[in-house]
Amino acid sequence: MMKYWLMKNEPEAFSIDDLAKVKTEPWDGIRNYQARNFMRDDMSMGDKAFFYHSSCKAPGIVGMMEIASKAYADHTAFDPNEHYYDPKSKPDNPTWIMVDVKFISKLDAPITLQALRQYPQVSGMRLLQKGNRLSITPVEKKHWDFIHTLM
Repeated sequence: MMKYWLMKNEPEAFSIDDLAKVKTEPWDGIRNYQARNFMRDDMSMGDKAFFYHSSCKAPGIVGMMEIASKAYADHTAFDPNEHYYDPKSKPDNPTWIMVDVKFISKLDAPITLQALRQYPQVSGMRLLQKGNRLSITPVEKKHWDFIHTLM
């Protein structure tokens, strides 16, 4: 059964335009156990995800992508020259994982966080819960479907 996700990234680090250029890219650098567990335990190839620009002037959903691989070791954790290096993560027993994502589409205009907060149809969405800072969250099908009506 297909699942739906929201995956955040800072646009100056890697944006929807960057994904559109390369088409498929590893989603690396996840260093939160709960987000890691979503990728490891719950994501499947073919699942769909909203690409969400975070930590910017107008955070919001900017496009869609597909999960294009099973979870595998995040090699950036093993390299001391990488921003996401973790000396405790080892190639034979990786702490951190990643998945590949494939570009589907870019929205003509972002659906901002501020706009999403105006719709009672998505009020239970994890993204909108107080204190939620996870970079990867599941999206219920009813929320996925409603957001599509805004596109």
